[in-house]
Amino acid sequence: MNQELPTPIPSPCINVCQMAPDTGLCRGCLRTIDEIVAWGTASDDYKRAVWAEIRRRETEIQWD
Repeated sequence: MNQELPTPIPSPCINVCQMAPDTGLCRGCLRTIDEIVAWGTASDDYKRAVWAEIRRRETEIQWD
């Protein structure tokens, strides 16, 4: 995600809310439960960091 994006930072939620027990990540947005819970009151810096982590996680997934 571009670090220069204006606020508000968009949520990564795509309404596929299922936590994968093997990874601890949501199958839809690739966030942890702690990241999901914190999102509503988080700073823009935190949200940008979560987006960066999502992008990193995407590179590690074996897409079928």
